[in-house]
Amino acid sequence: MTSKPETPLLDSIQRPADLRGIEETELQQVADELRAEMIDAVSVTGGHLGAGLGVVELTVALHYVFNTPEDKIIWDVGHQCYPHKILTERRDRIRTLRQGKGLSGFTKRSESEYDPFGAAHSSTSISAGLGMALARDLDKRDNNVIAVIGDGAMSAGMAYEAMNNAGHLGSRLIVILNDNDMSIAPPVGAMSAYLARLVSGPTYRSIRGAAKKLADHFPKPLQEKAARAEEYARGFWTGGTLFEEMGFYYVGPVDGHNMEHLLPILKNVRDTHDGPVLIHAVTQKGKGYGPAEGAKDKYHGVSRFDVVTGKQDKPKANAPSYTNVFATSLIQEAHDDNKIVAITAAMPDGTGVNLFQDSFPDRTFDVGIAEQHAVTFAAGLAAEGFKPFAAIYSTFLQRGYDQVVHDVALQGLPVRFPIDRAGLVGADGATHAGAFDTAYLACLPGMVVCAAADEVELRHMVATAAAYDEGPIAFRFPRGEGVGLELPERGTVLEIGKGLIRREGTKVALLSYGTRLAECFAAADELDAAGLPTTVADARFAKPLDVDLLQRLARNHEVLLTIEEGSVGGFGSHVLSKLAELGLLDNGLKVRTLTLPDRYQDHDKPDAMYAEAGLNCDGILKQVFQALGTSGVGSIQRA
Repeated sequence: MTSKPETPLLDSIQRPADLRGIEETELQQVADELRAEMIDAVSVTGGHLGAGLGVVELTVALHYVFNTPEDKIIWDVGHQCYPHKILTERRDRIRTLRQGKGLSGFTKRSESEYDPFGAAHSSTSISAGLGMALARDLDKRDNNVIAVIGDGAMSAGMAYEAMNNAGHLGSRLIVILNDNDMSIAPPVGAMSAYLARLVSGPTYRSIRGAAKKLADHFPKPLQEKAARAEEYARGFWTGGTLFEEMGFYYVGPVDGHNMEHLLPILKNVRDTHDGPVLIHAVTQKGKGYGPAEGAKDKYHGVSRFDVVTGKQDKPKANAPSYTNVFATSLIQEAHDDNKIVAITAAMPDGTGVNLFQDSFPDRTFDVGIAEQHAVTFAAGLAAEGFKPFAAIYSTFLQRGYDQVVHDVALQGLPVRFPIDRAGLVGADGATHAGAFDTAYLACLPGMVVCAAADEVELRHMVATAAAYDEGPIAFRFPRGEGVGLELPERGTVLEIGKGLIRREGTKVALLSYGTRLAECFAAADELDAAGLPTTVADARFAKPLDVDLLQRLARNHEVLLTIEEGSVGGFGSHVLSKLAELGLLDNGLKVRTLTLPDRYQDHDKPDAMYAEAGLNCDGILKQVFQALGTSGVGSIQRA
């Protein structure tokens, strides 16, 4: 006899209130269907898969036990939020994830009332949760605040700052440590689950409280011995001494995939705790999908893939990625210079430092999610005569800005900053866009700031940074492939602060900073055809500026455009300031600065985002014609 197939449950759940209307015994079926739905959706859109697979049961349990959205669930980073989105009125749009006009790949306040705090950078959830908990207390409300943070994110100092403050304030806050990688705890089984349930409940809490009160009547030496004995016993069984020392009530470890373990613990914590509590849930990244479970990265981030085989649909590259060019160039330099070391903040693969590590394991340092430490660590190495390359994404270097200012630039230390993901990054959207690095670095005294126009220039800039010892230097490059140029065997050391004219004209000057150079060439072709001879120059450096080049362009052209993949306040602003200082704006020169718009751009395909920003060929032509007071010339109409 064949068993009767289960009636699908997920179709009947549009929001968490629907979930709370089913039986507890049916929750695992919901979790199984939710996992399958997520796998199918991400196979179409690509995105972050492994982290979400690891929290399916936890997501279901949280929305079942807590009264969301009145109770607030804050997902740290947001890589794991896809199951949460499916359960919170967004299932019908889940196949628009990371697509233009579609759902964000991270939590986003403007997207749903179930996203109380936006995320994408790590280690923020406890701080935000504590702020919300204090706001609740001040308003005399009674809702719960739950911050879910991964073991990797817990490595950042900000998480411990927040926990220290939470322990001091004593406000009611629930933190769930989603431990899926570091093996903080021993294997989780029935005994540890039983103990976690026991210590989360009122019986253990009342017994422990009574014992502490009794111990208060002992002579002081005995009080201290009793406290040490209690701490030792609790730490032996639960491993939570560190968190309790910071003022948290520790519960765990608990199997994060077992509903029979999760539900009673979450209910106990919901109903009985007064101050901050930490639940240590052990999960498996990629859980329930064989290809993810077997992959080294647990399918952390994937392109479209075949659900049956797990094979990803990765287009064949026509040119090496900028990241790869950086890594191979640095390896070349390091073979000849044993003072070169590489530093990454938990992004070895994304920055190419993993390739450097293959060649120089003793000269490679992954400091974890700790950009502040990474920068000052690099400063210490530089102070002792080494040549540190602190390879950090543009958006993440923001997290270590005080250290860049105070520990590196102020002291004139020669730390090298290879800045990957400079410019727009497509599907990851505003949270990961490298929009601001030129503005926040070029304002610092003594900082050299440059940008590669293509992969050949990037190789030269690696060589230049390796040779430059007078102070800090940063060079930026985008995500993705180069333009397909043949690379020189070795990079050439560039003259600091010197740009390059790539094409000569007499009417219009296009001064490019970064990889919009190809769009400048395309625009110049059309302008030349329309009778507007156009110069194309590669600035290379935003600081120091090439003053001779600026004077030449300003004096010999009617229109001067600067083009950059960065925010207002960056390269173009420095050019305008210098032109004004030199009196070159007094003779009718028409100057336009093309930058990213002064707002956060939503995710989309990079080409669409650059078109929206006006940083493509059409956008350049439009600005030229507006400066000349015409909508177009000849056959070109670019109003």
